[in-house]
Amino acid sequence: MVGIWIKALRVNQWTKNAAVMLAWFFSVADASQKELARGFGSFMMAVGMAASFCLVSSAFYLLNDVSDYDADRLHPQKRLRPVAADLISKIAAVKAALVLFASGVLFPSLVVMIYPGRTIAFGTIMLYSVIQCFYSGFLKHIPYVDVFVIAFGFVLRAVAGAAVIDAYISRWLLVCAFTLSLFLAFSKRHHELVYHAQTRKALAGYRKGILNFLILVTAVASVAEYICYTLRSAMGNRFPGLVVTAAFVAFGIGRYLLLVYREGGGDRPEKVLLTDRILWIALVGYALSAVLAVAWTRF
Repeated sequence: MVGIWIKALRVNQWTKNAAVMLAWFFSVADASQKELARGFGSFMMAVGMAASFCLVSSAFYLLNDVSDYDADRLHPQKRLRPVAADLISKIAAVKAALVLFASGVLFPSLVVMIYPGRTIAFGTIMLYSVIQCFYSGFLKHIPYVDVFVIAFGFVLRAVAGAAVIDAYISRWLLVCAFTLSLFLAFSKRHHELVYHAQTRKALAGYRKGILNFLILVTAVASVAEYICYTLRSAMGNRFPGLVVTAAFVAFGIGRYLLLVYREGGGDRPEKVLLTDRILWIALVGYALSAVLAVAWTRF
């Protein structure tokens, strides 16, 4: 039964909430940030906020499964989801969603009580929740709008991660996170349009040619914006060697494009990111080059 609930909560998709850690990750070596944003305490605060988003996002996954019950039963893969397969009743799913949501907003609520100046962290997760309600209700049925809502959710995660540790985050990094999210979402819609065109209402409004164009534009824009971050941001000015990490960003996006168009991937970005060995090489290369860029400047 535990395994069924883990599947229903889509724990494997909690990797999306790593976006909450962006501000902490890029502030660790930045001496211009407040000390509070760079210590172990800030790491735990960011982890707590990421955990909150995990719980809240799982709550909406359950509500979405209840809302899409009939449509999911017709989908070759989604019909295996616990709610669609009647392994979890719709009433039980709704009850669990309410508990998860209440648990998820508990941490940011405590943060506001202890640090009144960090209300943005609480406000951001609440805004995310409101948008998810609209998304579950009708926005997911509107072509292209559905993708922009998903991408905006990643930006809100990044903003919440910065707010909870009282750090700032580069506008270039936020824009890059937005376009990268669009790239992944458009790639997913491309896969669905090719292989499962009848399983999502919004797909009726998508056109393959337009999707191909948008995938290419967002891929190039993501790389360009990250390069701008390494060259124009305070972090990039402090550590000029960070521009080298852009090579691994470009390599990773190129690899993902190959998986989308040559191997029919892109339907589950979180699975691709966790299982593709070449993408892991890009991630490890990125991490090592970032550490070396910081170490080179310091020593």
